Amino acid sequence: MTKPIVISNANELVRVKPERVVYFTSDGNYSTMVLYDKSEMFFTMNLAHCQELIEDQLGEDARIFIRIGKQLIVNRSYIFTINPNKQLLILSDKELNQAFNLRASREALKQLKAFLESERKEERI
Repeated sequence: MTKPIVISNANELVRVKPERVVYFTSDGNYSTMVLYDKSEMFFTMNLAHCQELIEDQLGEDARIFIRIGKQLIVNRSYIFTINPNKQLLILSDKELNQAFNLRASREALKQLKAFLESERKEERI
């Protein structure tokens, strides 16, 4: 059983299973956590702080999340399509009837694609 991610601020505490989180996005000092049911939770913290929380709380299990550029952290198990030319990242899974279409820089998506390809090659060895 995976440990939950706990995010707390002055007004509330949110406790969520990592597999329910599709992605985090950031706009400066504000971050949004988007869950598989498309519900959103807003936090007054930058994405670097979100990343630290995830790594501190999940330890080795934090590998399920991957940082993409300056504004995104995605749950790698939801990555469905990476298209650097269209600057498009589609997140979905076989159980979701919807997809999350996200924009990211061409360079960030190229790096993500190369990283996942190299990771797959290592698994085969």
